[in-house]
Amino acid sequence: MRPIDQVGGDSVYVVQSLHSGPSESANDKLCRLLFFIGALKDAGAARVTAVVPYLCYARKDRRTKSSDPVTTRYIAEMFEAVGTDSIVTLEVHNPVAFENAFRCRTVTLTGTPLFVDYVRALKDDKFSVVSPDTGGAKRAELFREALEAVLGRPVAKAFADKHRSAGVVSGDLFVGDVAGATALVIDDLISTGGTLLRAARAARQAGARRVIALVTHGLFMAGSTDVLADPAIERLVVTDAVPAFRLPPGPLRDKIDILPAAPLLAEAIRRLHEGRSLADLLVF
Repeated sequence: MRPIDQVGGDSVYVVQSLHSGPSESANDKLCRLLFFIGALKDAGAARVTAVVPYLCYARKDRRTKSSDPVTTRYIAEMFEAVGTDSIVTLEVHNPVAFENAFRCRTVTLTGTPLFVDYVRALKDDKFSVVSPDTGGAKRAELFREALEAVLGRPVAKAFADKHRSAGVVSGDLFVGDVAGATALVIDDLISTGGTLLRAARAARQAGARRVIALVTHGLFMAGSTDVLADPAIERLVVTDAVPAFRLPPGPLRDKIDILPAAPLLAEAIRRLHEGRSLADLLVF
């Protein structure tokens, strides 16, 4: 891959979401992106910003078993090795670990602005923001605060307990106020969907009137169709940072609302180029 236009002295923004499929693996896309960034720098680009809506391997940000890899750090080293000046992502699994892994500038956008606009249009009387596990409590709380500020009224909160070890998920604790409310379960991604479904069922049992899941990245791996079919989740809202190509057309697809991420990414690029603040887009 090479730039076919002159980029000498320019600020270049390369947009590439690093999810697997439908025709290339995450490794294929990562390798092409890294080589292209290197080619841009060799061609004289003054600055290269990698805009990566979904960053592969970012979920493994710490050791949980002996001799575990820490792939977030390895990915950071590869981007820096080819001369990347800054990297923009959308809803990384662990923002703190992501920022600490890189020495170049990092921008961690979230789906919060998109989800706040979606929820505001629902016009329900009572909302409760639910974190599907304690690890996502901060993400849920920041979303709840942003939603509360826009709506101008209190928004309740709750969280479900989850513990994962060797692929086995356990934990049944549910704490919070969801009775009679529209429960908004928020997470960074859906893989098989088991975590979301556990939280949705717990919210229903605690008296939630309806459950809407707000998830930035819809990976929809094997098993997720069974989760979508479960009546505990009324609607699932995702962004198009990862296309929903793994889901077949039909009733399950009709249960999903897909929000375009392009306006959020475009605004971030514009502000970066103009040297303006990104504070209201980060929500961290």
